[in-house]
Amino acid sequence: MRIFAAAILVTAFIAGPALAQDHVQRYREEIEKSPADLANEQRAQRAYQRAINSVPDQKPTDPWGIARSDNAPPAAAKTHAKPAAKAAAPKQAKPASAAAN
Repeated sequence: MRIFAAAILVTAFIAGPALAQDHVQRYREEIEKSPADLANEQRAQRAYQRAINSVPDQKPTDPWGIARSDNAPPAAAKTHAKPAAKAAAPKQAKPASAAAN
């Protein structure tokens, strides 16, 4: 009998706070907000925006910067076009003194 009474007492202690809750929000259930709650949310949003705006802009980072050497020139773009046909260069005339030989 004592064990049964102790079990009921323990169950009452465990279930008491759960039954004392007046409302538990369910999935997709909207909660009505008081004007004070709305004002607090707006104040928190303004504080967040001020904090975000006070962060300075970061320069772009180069995660592979330590793997490359700093003094290497950037790679030049390679062209894969075929070279144009060579134009035939006109032959130069020999001087008159050389033609007599």
